[in-house]
Amino acid sequence: MSAGLAPEGGEPEFLRAFDIQAGDFAGAGNVSIAVKNLLKELGFAPEVLRRAAIAAFEAEMNVVMYGGGGHMEVFIAPRAVRLVISDHGPGIPDLDLAMQEGWSTATPEMREMGFGAGMGLPNIKRNSDQLRITTAPGQGTRLQVDIFPR
Repeated sequence: MSAGLAPEGGEPEFLRAFDIQAGDFAGAGNVSIAVKNLLKELGFAPEVLRRAAIAAFEAEMNVVMYGGGGHMEVFIAPRAVRLVISDHGPGIPDLDLAMQEGWSTATPEMREMGFGAGMGLPNIKRNSDQLRITTAPGQGTRLQVDIFPR
């Protein structure tokens, strides 16, 4: 973890980790709901809750759909949230392309369930103050999402 997550802050504290199962569409969304509820209990502002829930849901769905399973870790610092999402998937071969709205590698089955609109990574970026993505073909993907009050 890098220092300085929040202006008041210092090193963020680890709060909780959640496992995300590959292909678990029935349970998809449970992690993002748990993250939102956890942050709400800690007293984070509604704006932070909304942005964290959106980023967490989009990241969770990417792990369910493409990531071969993984986990989401929640860190907090005064007035800030960090989500770290890691998966066991194939990695993203062209990150610039994947960041474009509407670009998707969703299967027809995923699309039939209403997923795969190509808005996942753009929505994560839009709801983050800082987004770091580490990925390489064959090595999985790691997202670090930092959210501060506005």
